[in-house]
Amino acid sequence: MKLSEKQRLERNRRWRIRSRVKGTVARPRLALCLSNKHAYAQCIDDDAGRTLVALSSLSKDLKSQHLKPNCAGMEVLGKLFGELLKSKGIEKVVFDRAGRSYFGCVRIFADAVRAQGINF
Repeated sequence: MKLSEKQRLERNRRWRIRSRVKGTVARPRLALCLSNKHAYAQCIDDDAGRTLVALSSLSKDLKSQHLKPNCAGMEVLGKLFGELLKSKGIEKVVFDRAGRSYFGCVRIFADAVRAQGINF
């Protein structure tokens, strides 16, 4: 399969999921983005169009730990993100995994956030 075809299919998957998953003030959207070098997570209120909470492996707190988007790094990122959500008073979110399958790093991140008491 050509690379352009793979990218088109991934984009369509992402758009299809985003048409159904919407974040509100009561239940913001937890968006997870993984690149080859870094991981990004943010909580978004789609009604107002603003980011409530954001954390990445490039953040000042985590840059010294050299987190990678592998299973160990995602567990640490998920734990810290869950604590950050709790401190902001957010207890319920809608999980947007951007077309990725719920397996591996995505599952480990979600489990680490759930372990902090955040409901999906």
